[in-house]
Amino acid sequence: MQRWNAKCVYGSEYKSKRSTTLLIIRTLLPNSAAFRKKSKLSCNRRLTMAGNSASFFTLYGYDMLLGLIAAFYVLAVPYTKVEESFNVQAMHDVLIHRYHLEKYDHFEFPGVVPRTFIGAFFVSILASPIVAAMSLVHLPKIYSLYVVRLVLGCITLFTLRFFRKQIRKRFGRQVEAFFVILTASQFHMLFYCTRPLPNVFAFCLVNLTYGFWFNENFHAALRCLIFSTIIFRCDILLLLAPFGLQLLLTNSISLWKAMISCLRTALCCIGLTIMVDSVMWRRLLWPEFEVFWFNSVLNRSSEWGTHSFHWYFTSALPRSLLASYPLFILGALLDRRIIFYILPVLSFVLLYSKLPHKELRFIISSIPIFNLSAAVAASRLYNNRRKSVWNILYIGMLGLILGSLGCTLVFFMASYENYPSGHALKALHVNMLNHENEVCVHIDTFSAINGISRFGENGYPWRYSKEEDISLEEFQNRDFTFLLNEHSDIKGFKCLFSVNGFSRVRLQSGFPPISMIKEPKVFVHGNIRNAYIMHRHWPGCITLY
Repeated sequence: MQRWNAKCVYGSEYKSKRSTTLLIIRTLLPNSAAFRKKSKLSCNRRLTMAGNSASFFTLYGYDMLLGLIAAFYVLAVPYTKVEESFNVQAMHDVLIHRYHLEKYDHFEFPGVVPRTFIGAFFVSILASPIVAAMSLVHLPKIYSLYVVRLVLGCITLFTLRFFRKQIRKRFGRQVEAFFVILTASQFHMLFYCTRPLPNVFAFCLVNLTYGFWFNENFHAALRCLIFSTIIFRCDILLLLAPFGLQLLLTNSISLWKAMISCLRTALCCIGLTIMVDSVMWRRLLWPEFEVFWFNSVLNRSSEWGTHSFHWYFTSALPRSLLASYPLFILGALLDRRIIFYILPVLSFVLLYSKLPHKELRFIISSIPIFNLSAAVAASRLYNNRRKSVWNILYIGMLGLILGSLGCTLVFFMASYENYPSGHALKALHVNMLNHENEVCVHIDTFSAINGISRFGENGYPWRYSKEEDISLEEFQNRDFTFLLNEHSDIKGFKCLFSVNGFSRVRLQSGFPPISMIKEPKVFVHGNIRNAYIMHRHWPGCITLY
C-alpha cells in the first residue's frame, strides 16, 4: 500500500512536470512560428537583393565593363592634344568664365577654322554641378578636366548601349556578348570616346543612327545624321549619302517624305548653330560650313599631311579593329544579313579614302558596324567549335583576341607617353608648390599642343603666356620665370629638367618582344636672373618621366 501511494505520488509529479513542459512549449510555439516567419522573410529579402543584384549586372554589366575601361584611360591619360584643344578650352571657359566672353580662349587662339560651341555647352551643363561642388572645396582645375571627359564618356557609351540593345533584339544575346568582348579588347574607340573631338560628338549621333536603323525608325536615323553633319562634322555627309541611297533603293523610305523630314531637320540645325555660334564668336557664323569650304573645296587639309588611297584599309582599320578586322570579313561571308549593314559604312570609308588628308579618328564612326560583323562571325565560330575545321578557326579567333589585348597594351603605353608637356607643367607646379611670388611661365607652340590646356593652369601667383613667334635669342630679354620649350638650350635660362615622350616602337629578340623608345621632348628652363630658382636644387636636363 505504501509502495502504491509512493507510485501515485511519483506519477502525479511526472504528470505535473509533463504538463508544465507542454505548457511552456505551447507558450513558445507562437513565438517560434513568428521566428520562423521572420527568418523566412529575411531569407526572401536576401534572395530578392541577390536577384536584384543579378538583374542589375545583367542589365548594366556590359556598360560597367566598357565604362571602367574608358574611365581608366581618362585617369591614366588625362591630358589632351591640339585636335581636342577647341572643345577642351571651350568647356573650361563655359565652366569657369561663364558669361564673361572677353576671357574666352578662342578669341586669342581661334584656330585654323572655327568650331561649334554646342557640344561643349551640352557636356558643360551636365558636368557643372560636380565642377561647382569641387570649386567649393578648392580642388585644382585639373580635376574638372577629369569630370568633363568622364561625362562625355558616359554620353558616348549611353549611345553605344542604345545601339547594342538593338543588336541583341536582331541578332541575339550571344552576338551582343561578343560585340562587347571585341570592343573591350580594342584600344582606339574606348580611348577616344572620352576625348572632346568633333568626331566624338558626331560619333554619338552616329551610334543613335545605327540604333534607329536597326529598329527600322529610318526617319529618326536620317535626322541624327543630318544633325551630326550640319553641327559637328560635315564629313558625315559621306555616310549620309550611301545610307540614304540604300534606304531609297530598298523602299524603306519615301523620297518625298524623306526630303521634307530632312529639310526641316537641316533648317532647324542650321538655325541652331548660327544662333549659338554667332553669339559665341561675335560674327555671323555657321562653323561647319567654313570647315567644309576649307577642307573639301579648298583642300587645305592636305597641308597637315597626306596618305595613299588604301591607308584606311591597310593601316587605320587594322589598328583600330585588331581581331575584328579579319573577323568582320568572315562575318559578311557567313551571314548575308550583315552585308546590308556593312555596305553603307564601307562606302563611307571608300569615299573618305579619296580625301588626301587622313586620320584614324575620321572613320571612328565605322567601328561599331565592323565590330557587329565580327561578333556575328565570333558567335558562329563559338557555336560550331566542336566540329574539327571550325575548332581550328575558333582557336585562331581566341589567339586573335589575345593578340588584340597585347596590341591594346602597347597602344596604351605609347599614348601614356604622348603628352609630355602636361607632365612637365604638373612637375613644375609640384616643385614650386609653396612659392608665393608671382611666377610667369611661357609655353611654346610644341608644348601647347602636346598636353597643356587651361584646365592644367593654377591660379595666383601663376601666370601663363602662349605668345608665339618669339625667337630663342629674344627670351633673355623677357621677364619669363620659366619656359616650357622643345629646345634644350636657351640663352639666359638654365635647363632645370626635361620630360620624355614617345618616339617609336622597337622589336627585340628578348622578352618583351616590343620595347618603347622614349626621347626628351619638353625642356623646362628657369631664368638665371631669378635667385630663388638658382639657389634651389634641380635635376638638370635629365628626364623625370
